[in-house]
Amino acid sequence: MNNRQRGLLGALRKGTLDMLPLSLAVLPWGILFGSLAVQRGFSWLEAQMFSGIIFGGAVQIVTVELIADGASLFTVLFSAFIISSRHFLYGLSLRDKLSPKPLRWRLSLGFLLTDELFALSGDRRAYKNRFRLYYALGAGGSFYLAWNLWTFAGIVAGASLPDLTDLGLDFAIAATFIALVIPSIKTLATLAAVVVAGVSSLIFTLLGFELGLVCAAVLAMVTGFMFDKRTAQKLTADKSRAQT
Repeated sequence: MNNRQRGLLGALRKGTLDMLPLSLAVLPWGILFGSLAVQRGFSWLEAQMFSGIIFGGAVQIVTVELIADGASLFTVLFSAFIISSRHFLYGLSLRDKLSPKPLRWRLSLGFLLTDELFALSGDRRAYKNRFRLYYALGAGGSFYLAWNLWTFAGIVAGASLPDLTDLGLDFAIAATFIALVIPSIKTLATLAAVVVAGVSSLIFTLLGFELGLVCAAVLAMVTGFMFDKRTAQKLTADKSRAQT
């Protein structure tokens, strides 16, 4: 094995280790989904294929619940589209970094691009060279394997234990997103967006508004955009005054 090969293996290992805390953090979430799927009437193979093909915790849980409740195909697809639409924004954010890469890299990393992998993609040098591509592959690939393993554990537990949804494992969903969001709050615009999202989603939930989560997200994005625009205008005005 030459130095280059050892370097690539090292990048894979580093990505796996850096993702490990998040891979362990979603263990309750994966177990919750696996047990929920089998207890809602899905076979173990169908439940496992959810994680193998869809690979998105929130959309998997919502889809399983909607199908089990007899929702229409349109409702299922529309809900899945809304919940997964943030990945479109992730793709746009990383487009300039990944568009020059070969198709095999764009497809593989695009499939593995979860909230967790995106959280590790903020470095300006991310995806810039082959070693960083292997780093991302190690991080995303290890998370994919962990998520499917936790799903399988939930399937086994769901078939032999009482309803695990009563244990409060769904808190792992909130805890994971809190751990992802808090470190990214570095500007006033981001802070404003987070506060508006949290407060408005709570209000909409108390009011029983079905599309409350979607509306809260839209309000948060508009708020963040307005704050960011105002900050940019202030910087421009300050620069103009400094030049005069």
